[in-house]
Amino acid sequence: MNLSLLKIDQKWLVLIAIGMSTFMSALDTSVVNIVLPVINASFGSEIATVEWVVIIYLLFVSSLLLSFGRLGDIRGHKSVFIIGFSIFIFSSALCGWAPSIGALIAFRGIQAVGAAMLAANSPAILTKNFPASQRGQALGLQATMTYLGLTVAPSLGGWLTELISWRAVFYINVPVGLFALILAWFFIPSDKESGSHESFDVPGSLLFLIGLITLLLPLNQGYAWGWNSWPVVGLFAFATIFLLSFVYVERKSASPILDLELFKNKVFSAATISSVLNYIAVFSILLLLPFYLLQGRGLSPSQAGFILTIQPIVMAIIAPISGSISDRIGTRIPTVLGMIILSLGIFLMSRLGPNESLYQVGIAMGIIGLGTGTFISPNNSAIMGAAPLERQGIAAGILATSRSTGMVLGVGLAGAIFTTILARGVEDSQIYIAISSSLIVTSIIAGIGALTSSIKN
Repeated sequence: MNLSLLKIDQKWLVLIAIGMSTFMSALDTSVVNIVLPVINASFGSEIATVEWVVIIYLLFVSSLLLSFGRLGDIRGHKSVFIIGFSIFIFSSALCGWAPSIGALIAFRGIQAVGAAMLAANSPAILTKNFPASQRGQALGLQATMTYLGLTVAPSLGGWLTELISWRAVFYINVPVGLFALILAWFFIPSDKESGSHESFDVPGSLLFLIGLITLLLPLNQGYAWGWNSWPVVGLFAFATIFLLSFVYVERKSASPILDLELFKNKVFSAATISSVLNYIAVFSILLLLPFYLLQGRGLSPSQAGFILTIQPIVMAIIAPISGSISDRIGTRIPTVLGMIILSLGIFLMSRLGPNESLYQVGIAMGIIGLGTGTFISPNNSAIMGAAPLERQGIAAGILATSRSTGMVLGVGLAGAIFTTILARGVEDSQIYIAISSSLIVTSIIAGIGALTSSIKN
């Protein structure tokens, strides 16, 4: 009996350790955006330079997820997770100490390596330590920690910066991270190296790294550089060559970092596509809403920040509930319903002009949060549940990559539509037309996500 209770306790301690790492990764993804102006002033650098503090992190995390997920399959997910957590904590201290903007950018790149190791192995560890009947609940609670990190980032970052300095935003990771690392070391069970007889696919890993970086960089900067500019066109051409070469190598490799056989499973393929579409929609909103609230409605940053927190708060509440429900009724109904609600919320937001009540804005944001929270946990569960045990790391890497890719595509797409329409006129109403048009396209994308979510075996 005591052993049974100990096992149950250990399972939840695993979730706490994973949840804390997830929270910290999400926090560091978002909080740096808040303190960029302060960092810029501190070093006296150019805006174009300080932006790389964010860009380098995004590029490295996204492009390394598949490789580290596969490495976890080969060498054990716990060992890769522990090493990644150690790198993340150490590099956070380096970021806080950074003597120059160049050093900070370099240390953020190292921090991104650790974050990628965490993100690529966390879902696999949870899937192995929770039974299928609780998988959705566990992944839902992990999603809650993600959105809590994104929610508290603005206020925590501002508070730490005002109270101490921007460096405290990074230093805070050290004590919190060490506590979570101790939990992970003692309570995450050591997993067998199920793929230890297989070799790591170095050519595939390098091709994917270069290919995804050359794809995500122009998607991230295209609306700033110009979509027809030579750097954007050239990078897209290189991305096409490297990614097609990657697919060719993976088809021939005996131990690929991306097992293309996984995509023969309809559930896995549909859920992965749905995940990309969901994050396109969500991050399009995150780009567009500040323009509506600050420039369109003339709100203060604190007022806009309060409204923007409604969506992640609702999502954080709903995600574990939806995950638990999907454990009982399956993933199809919650994922389809979630994307329909998300599409509806975005459409309602697209109808808002200069005179609507802020309560209406808040209601629309709440509906968007409800849809996202209803969708995300069951869909994550569908992806992880469709992959065999020896491919959990690859599945987790694909899941995390879909999130990063959707985020960049959402920002790039919304930014392209918004800036193109805004450039056509100077009337006061033009900003509302640009935002409305961008949101309608985003709503359609979420609607397509509802269709892909309905595809199940």
